[in-house]
Amino acid sequence: MLKPNQSVSSPRSEEISIIGNGVKIEGKLTSSGDIRFEGEIQVDISSDNYVVIGEKANVNGKIDASIILVGGQVSGIINAKEKLTLSANGNLEGDIVTKILVVEEGATFNGKSKVGK
Repeated sequence: MLKPNQSVSSPRSEEISIIGNGVKIEGKLTSSGDIRFEGEIQVDISSDNYVVIGEKANVNGKIDASIILVGGQVSGIINAKEKLTLSANGNLEGDIVTKILVVEEGATFNGKSKVGK
C-alpha cells in the first residue's frame, strides 16, 4: 500500500517532481526525473524514471515511464518499460504494456494487458 509520505528513490535520478493534491493540470508533461502525482491530472505523462500515482490522484491520459506505481485512479494507456504495480487502492481503466506486472489484493484493473519482453 502506498503511504502518504512514502518516498520514491531511484539510482538513476535524484530529482523528484511532486504534483500535490488540489493541483489540476491539463496537457502534456515530460520529465527526465521521477514524478509523483496527488492531484487531478488530464495529461499525457512521459518520464525516463519513476511515476507514482498517489492514492488521492485522478489521472486521465497516457503514462509512459520505466517504473509506474498506481495507488489512485487512472484512466488511459500505460506503458511501463520495466514494471507496473497496482497497489491495493489502485484503480486502472485502460490498456497496459509492461515487462513486469504486480497487482496487489484490492486493486482493480479493467482493460487489456501485454506483459513480458
